[in-house]
Amino acid sequence: MLQGSTKAVACTYIIVMKELLRSSDPTIIAFAHALLQGEDIDCFEMDVNMSILEGGIGIFPRRLMVRTGDHWRAARVLRDNDIPLGP
Repeated sequence: MLQGSTKAVACTYIIVMKELLRSSDPTIIAFAHALLQGEDIDCFEMDVNMSILEGGIGIFPRRLMVRTGDHWRAARVLRDNDIPLGP
């Protein structure tokens, strides 16, 4: 459990992030993550542990989050590599 200022920092970091990609295909998420790392864009994968609840059958999509300020650049990187961002 987070305590004191660590909890505040974690909450603030999540607030300044925006969803970039949602997919139930772990290979797309991994490829997108690698592309963003190559461009020095920090990203965070959410809902990774949902596979425990679903039994590993891949029905719950994972989300890839980036900082709001990096969202446009990150979206451009994924579009340039033919990764669909959805609606």
